Order: sequence, then C-alpha cells, then structure tokens
Amino acid sequence: MATQKQNTPTSKLADRVDMKLEVVVIPVSDVDRAKSFYTALGWRLDADVPGPDGFRVVQVTPPGSPCSVIFGSNVTAATPGSAQGLHLIVPDIEKAHAALASRGAEMSGVFHDAGGVFHHKGTDQRLPGPHPSRSSYGSFASFSDPDGNGWVFQEVTSRLPGRIEANGVSFASASELAAALQRVAAAHGEHEKRDGAKHDDNWPAWYADYLVKEQAGEKLPR
Repeated sequence: MATQKQNTPTSKLADRVDMKLEVVVIPVSDVDRAKSFYTALGWRLDADVPGPDGFRVVQVTPPGSPCSVIFGSNVTAATPGSAQGLHLIVPDIEKAHAALASRGAEMSGVFHDAGGVFHHKGTDQRLPGPHPSRSSYGSFASFSDPDGNGWVFQEVTSRLPGRIEANGVSFASASELAAALQRVAAAHGEHEKRDGAKHDDNWPAWYADYLVKEQAGEKLPR
C-alpha cells in the first residue's frame, strides 16, 4: 500500500537542491561598447570568447559578487536595454554612488521610496536622500549602461531572517566585512560605556555573537 510522503523538516532538508544564481544575461547592441563600459566601472573581465557566425560571449563580474554578467552577440533574443531592476547590494550607498560616479557612470541621486519598503517602477515615488533612519534595504541609487539596461544599488547593512543559513555568517566582499566590523565595534563601544568596563577580554566572542545575530535577524547583544 502506497503512503504519502511526510512533509517534515527532515524530508525537506534531504530533498533540497541548492540553486545558486551565478549568471545574468543582459542584451546589448554594441558588444565592445558594453565591454568598455563595464570594465571601466572596475568589473572584472572573466572571458571574451568568439565563435562561428558572429557568436561572441563576454563575461564580467562586479567586485565582490558571486554572480557574473554575460552579454555578447547571438547570446539572447531580448531587446537591447530591456534588462531592468538588476540589483547590486552595497554596504554603504553613498560610498558606492561616489565610486561609480568617479568611474563615469551617470548616477541618479541617492533616494528612498515613499512607501519605505521597496522602490516603485521607474522613478515613481522616489524621495531624495537615503532612508531617514538609514534602515537596511531602504536606500537606493540607479544607473544605466549605454543601451539602457538598468541597475540599482541597494544598501543592506543587516539581513532579514532567512537570508543567511542558520548559525552561518556570510560576506560578499572584504568591504562588506569591514563595514560589519565597524558596526560591531561601535556597538561594543556602547556596551563598554554602559557596563563601565575599561577593557573587555571577551570581546572576540562578543563580536562573533553580534555578527551572527545581526545576519540572522535576531536580537542584538547589548
């Protein structure tokens, strides 16, 4: 007699197949122009491979990103410039904005959305400046490549629950880790002031506990 499989947490874990997004394909009209644009932003050139009948694949990777970007000739039937809402997560929106502007990208101003949750389509409901409380996920800036493919910076300083594996900590780049260490150092300084401690010999454990709880979305140590 057949029995229905129990949908228990154990069975879910056993059946899980990791699916890591590692490549995004964008449509461009001029491959060399797109290559020059993205490499000028400081994105790593991974490959530029030609093939028969004008086929060509170019791959670049933004600094610190586990996901790469592919464009070229005969790699997609999408209309050039039709890729929109591609998000680049950064630990400091103003620093990232200044860095790309200095490399020639035509940036929007830093903005937040009137609704405070996510940004609306196009430029609808944009308010100037970062989120008033600098809430994680709430500050943005945008730019486009020469074809009009649209990119968005989003500032993330702490992750929502479920975005990091339980008891795990992950950083996409050295700059993201440095920003996290700056936050925990400031929090630890306040901790020492409250407790009147001149020196905390257990600060490595305190730092580690803070970083894990911040990424897990749990209550932070004080």
